[in-house]
Amino acid sequence: MWMKTVFWGLLLFMLVATTMAVEYGARSHNSGPWSWCDPATGYKVSALTGCRAMVKLQCVGSQVPEAVLRDCCQQLADINNEWCRCGDLSSMLRSVYQELGVREGKEVLPGCRKEVMKLTAASVPEVCKVPIPNPSGDGAGVCYWAAYPDA
Repeated sequence: MWMKTVFWGLLLFMLVATTMAVEYGARSHNSGPWSWCDPATGYKVSALTGCRAMVKLQCVGSQVPEAVLRDCCQQLADINNEWCRCGDLSSMLRSVYQELGVREGKEVLPGCRKEVMKLTAASVPEVCKVPIPNPSGDGAGVCYWAAYPDA
């Protein structure tokens, strides 16, 4: 008797899960909580001007004024959906590269290579102690895209 109950419970669960997957587009490449961060869906990407300044200063080895650090951390914390924080940092970083005309392996600023700036930007959530999703569960507050060469 209990096997029938388990079978029907699992069948019902699969039916509900399949229906939800179809409803929320789980087969699309852009599904999941991070899909809410897509500008195509109306999400407004944060400019993170404070973080932009902080990352540039840190990358060249300059001291970051407390006010700049505070502004960056507040701007990052103001992004309500924690799934969007790393995406917005990545977008900010791409705009810095574009503004400065940076190519792979080149200096972004005198004394600051592109790879260093990327790692600096990716670690902003950890520096600010602002939570980001971490599927690996290792407790690191570093944006996942830092591990990929083209991010």
